[in-house]
Order: sequence, then structure tokens, then C-alpha cells
Amino acid sequence: MEELTDILVGLEQRIHAYKNRLQDLEKKRRRLDDEIATIKKYLELAETLHRVEADKAKLATLSTQLVGDEKGARALPVDVTDQSQEILLGRSKYAGKSVPEAAYQVLREANRAMHAKELVQRLVEGGLQIKGKTPLTSVATSLKRDRRFRKVGPNTFEATEDMLERAV
Repeated sequence: MEELTDILVGLEQRIHAYKNRLQDLEKKRRRLDDEIATIKKYLELAETLHRVEADKAKLATLSTQLVGDEKGARALPVDVTDQSQEILLGRSKYAGKSVPEAAYQVLREANRAMHAKELVQRLVEGGLQIKGKTPLTSVATSLKRDRRFRKVGPNTFEATEDMLERAV
């Protein structure tokens, strides 16, 4: 009987250890999924910026063939702008936008409801400066006051349809 109890205790300990390990791995997977999604966005931005800059270079090359004066053709400067570099680094995606405008863009791109904490994280990563002592409260308050958002849970919001879509 004592031997059976020892076996049961040992199995319970293994079950507990396996459950803990499973939870740890699931947390890691969620973090990796989030990181993969972020990297995909950065890759998409980088590819877009690359195409834009390559097109600028092509245009400059064509312009040099077309633009000339008595000294001959002159090259037009083509540089990667500071804004392009900031966008490439993911630091100014929402620069110049208000909190509701940027949050609306985030929610529309995600196509799902989000907690204000996740919204704040994405907005800050995208270069938005959130004013106020508590960014979470500032964002939640801004969204509560804007008709483009619907509260679906505690500090959780989703984007409503565009006004134009409603009219159509």
C-alpha cells in the first residue's frame, strides 16, 4: 500500500511539473508569435521603403538623362530621408497623428479588439508620444470619447465601421 502511495505521489509531482513546463512553453510561444508578427510588419515596411527608394534612384537616373544644361547632364541628389529611416526603424509610424487616429489604424490593421495596454505598447513602438502621467488611462479615455471605437470589455476596444462604409 505504501508503495502505491509513493507511485501516486511521484506521478502527481510529474503531472505538476509537466503542467508548469507546458505553461512556460505556451508563454514563450505567445511571445514568439508577437515577435514574429512585429518582424513581419518591419519586413513589410522595409520592403516598401526599399521599393520607394529604388524608384527614387531610377527616377533620378532617368532625370539625369533628361535634365541638362550647357555643362551637360547633372545628377539629382537621392537620399534616404530621415523620415524613411525612422519608419524603417519603426519609430515614427504614427508620428503626427492623434491618439484616436493612431489607435484606429492599429485596430483596423489588427482586425480585432484590443486592451488599452496592448494599444499603448503598439502606439509607443510606432513612435507616438502619449501625453499624461498614465498613458493607459489617457488612451482609454480618448477612445471612450470617440465614436469610432466601441468598448467591448474592461479597457478593451474595437474599431467601428467607417462612416463611409455605413453610408454605402
